[in-house]
Amino acid sequence: MRKLVAGLLALLALVSAAHAEVPAPGSSAPEFSLPDQDGTLRRLSEWRGRWVVLYFYPRDDTPGCTTEACSFRDDISLISGLGAQVVGISVDDTASHKAFAEKYRLPFPLLADATAAVTRQYGALSDWMMLKMAKRYTFIIDPAGRIARV
Repeated sequence: MRKLVAGLLALLALVSAAHAEVPAPGSSAPEFSLPDQDGTLRRLSEWRGRWVVLYFYPRDDTPGCTTEACSFRDDISLISGLGAQVVGISVDDTASHKAFAEKYRLPFPLLADATAAVTRQYGALSDWMMLKMAKRYTFIIDPAGRIARV
């Protein structure tokens, strides 16, 4: 039993060591280039000069993620009226994002981070060796490209 517990603790330490830190408020938001649900390559820098609500979510079309996405959808007029752009990121592929966005009429880009590199940069990756998914994090990025709030 002790060997099993020791092995599990070693595995957890290894998995934890692979995670990046969440960028702190005031730091530069890590730049990225990822395809959206239509296959268009999107960069954080394209929204420079605007506020960005960048949210990471675990999986398309799951109950919690659907509730979150639909909340952003339902408040998009208010968010856009404040001069902000909503952008979602998960490790799902573009086809999954496209089906999710169409099913719920999501009026903002969903970016596919298939390698999980961007999700890792933002400290939002849950990496369990065979299973990778984003943790639920939202970053408010100011018009100068700095993290205003996590």
